[in-house]
Amino acid sequence: MSEKKPTINDVAREAGVSKRTVSRVINGSTNVGAKTLEIIQAVIKRLDYSPDKQARGLASSRSYLLGLIYDNPDALYIDQVQRGVLDICSKKGYELVVHPCKYHSADLVQNCLNFIRRSSIDGVIVLPPVSESKDLAAALREAGLCYVRMASVDLDDHTNIVVSDERAAMSEMARYMHSLGHRDIGFITGPLHYYSSIERLEGFRDSLAQLTLALNDELVIEGENSYQSGIDCAKTLLQHPRRPTAIFANNDEMAAGVLKAAVQLGIKVPEELSIAGFDDNLLASRIIPSLTTIQRPVGAMASLAAHKIIQSIEKVKNQGPESDFLVKPHLIIRESTSAVKA
Repeated sequence: MSEKKPTINDVAREAGVSKRTVSRVINGSTNVGAKTLEIIQAVIKRLDYSPDKQARGLASSRSYLLGLIYDNPDALYIDQVQRGVLDICSKKGYELVVHPCKYHSADLVQNCLNFIRRSSIDGVIVLPPVSESKDLAAALREAGLCYVRMASVDLDDHTNIVVSDERAAMSEMARYMHSLGHRDIGFITGPLHYYSSIERLEGFRDSLAQLTLALNDELVIEGENSYQSGIDCAKTLLQHPRRPTAIFANNDEMAAGVLKAAVQLGIKVPEELSIAGFDDNLLASRIIPSLTTIQRPVGAMASLAAHKIIQSIEKVKNQGPESDFLVKPHLIIRESTSAVKA
């Protein structure tokens, strides 16, 4: 026969405290002294105690479920987000329920609200581009639902958002390409109805202007953030009369498409063409040549979002600085870029 699973009563008895005090520790309450907290946590670890989620939910009128709403075809990005959220969930005793949706569907708001109610979740994390929907955010607020948006611009109260500072990251990319001597630079944007695509384009353009270099509009082309659109857009740029010596793509998937197009056209990378992307997903370090890119700390953003949403659910006052909503991506230099040959 298997050993009896330890209960909250066992923890309370071993720690010499009340069951209510143990419950406070399990639920993350700050109303427990540091010494008592240390004793209870040590007993929980020694007994290998884990609370019964169903009983815990009934006692607190919560489900201990978080929702994740997204419309993003990049499986690597979604995996990074889930890992970041689960890292916090596992420590706080929450589970994660995911919900893919269609950002441009007419019933987006109702679809998301139905998911939240059907799943009885305590709060929801919304990923871009869905997080850019003002209507959805308004509906979540009106319904009194806890939510956190991950985004590339500051769209909400700072308790309800985690922002990637993509203009600053693109400024770093622009200065780097300029330092390599690139003056004819191709730029493949993402869909321009997304805030992130606009932020990256304008951040790059503005930084080049500060270096007294104008981004040639004829070398700016709108992509779809997909591998195939990277190939198609690159072929258009590489057949331009003033062929670029460098191409930046709005994400790593399109940048990989640019590399494929260059190979098909017999253009050497990086000797004849430098290529850079954005995200630093798993693909970026594994393709040949490895990809220069902007590393967006997706896992850290997701963990911060999960931390914020649990604080909101549990009505814990945010004790971090006002700037704890902002995450800064940075440049990663690899083999796909080099200086322009004289």
